[in-house]
Amino acid sequence: MLSSIALITLAGIVVSRLSQKIKIPSLIGLILVGILVGPSVLDWLDPNLLNISADIRQVVLIIILTRAGLSLDLKELKKVGRPAVLLSFVPATFEIIGVMIFAPLFLGLSLVESALLGAVLGAVSPAVVAPRMITLIQERFGTKKGIPQLILAGSSVDDIYALVLFSSFLSLAQSGTFNIGSFLAIPLSILSGVFIGFLSGHLLSLLFQTVQFKTITQVLIMLSLSFGFVSFEDYFVNIPFSGILAVMSMAIILYRQIPKESEKISEIYNQLWVPGEIFLFVLVGASVNVQFAFAAGLTPVFVILLALAVRMVGVWVSLIGTPLNSQEKLFSLIAYSPKATVQAAIGGIPLALGLPAGELILTVSVLAILITAPIGAFGIDSSYKKLLSHD
Repeated sequence: MLSSIALITLAGIVVSRLSQKIKIPSLIGLILVGILVGPSVLDWLDPNLLNISADIRQVVLIIILTRAGLSLDLKELKKVGRPAVLLSFVPATFEIIGVMIFAPLFLGLSLVESALLGAVLGAVSPAVVAPRMITLIQERFGTKKGIPQLILAGSSVDDIYALVLFSSFLSLAQSGTFNIGSFLAIPLSILSGVFIGFLSGHLLSLLFQTVQFKTITQVLIMLSLSFGFVSFEDYFVNIPFSGILAVMSMAIILYRQIPKESEKISEIYNQLWVPGEIFLFVLVGASVNVQFAFAAGLTPVFVILLALAVRMVGVWVSLIGTPLNSQEKLFSLIAYSPKATVQAAIGGIPLALGLPAGELILTVSVLAILITAPIGAFGIDSSYKKLLSHD
């Protein structure tokens, strides 16, 4: 396993530097490295490392969400309240409906299988979006109208919404029965996650003001609590609770209560993101089954693009009535398109459970990563200085 870690680290550093030189998002090169060294091509990675790949990706996701929370100002969030709520479910709903329309026509899936595929595709990737929105906040692009804050807040809940729908549709595909309780769990998961996160953030701020910890110790305490939140959600699946929202909410309150200390904490999380980015996208690439992707042909790509177009209509609808101009709305459409983390995590579950459409769902989810993650990342990186005002 140590040799695989060394390979990923060194290859990731080299590819990241090359990506900067040729001015493309580093995640494109990292995903390609993962495909190359993964089981589908050279098979150079230790299977034991691949077995814990999902856990590593989850750790990196926690780092991303904490960085996002430490960059979000509650006052700015209040300014963009309504569209942030709409962005948390309207675009995903539009995309799921789009897949339910196009997948039966072009892929021959049933309505339930199409809904399941739509739920897989419906989540935006925080791994792609969050770091870039943090950069925009730090560089003060679009912050006066709260655009990066709006996208950060909406995308964090968007994932929960898509995952709950995926669970409901999966149950329906397996048993033929629909569980209305899963839908009722969505608002409860959001409220409980935010409440626990806010409470934890407030208690942590009091602790850090009372006891003089080193910054690295503060980070270790926060990471431990974050792991506990996510683990609680995994172990007690019947309790409506969102661990990732608790993580982000805790960081938001810390930033509000102790801004100076939060800046120091944020600097360490920024450093943790350097290896985190490498391992996240290389391991996502390693999960890609190249044979499935080539065997599927271009029809799934057509469905992905059609559903993405419908999703963009949902983003535009969510932004009606906001002070955003057409350029800023266009940027929001681009920023809400990339997919990676959630698709890599759940795309293979229907196949593992033996569903007839499992192989096709996995293939489409992989293609969605390969198409939208690079295009979305490149689109954000190349357009924000042109489409957003510098405040």
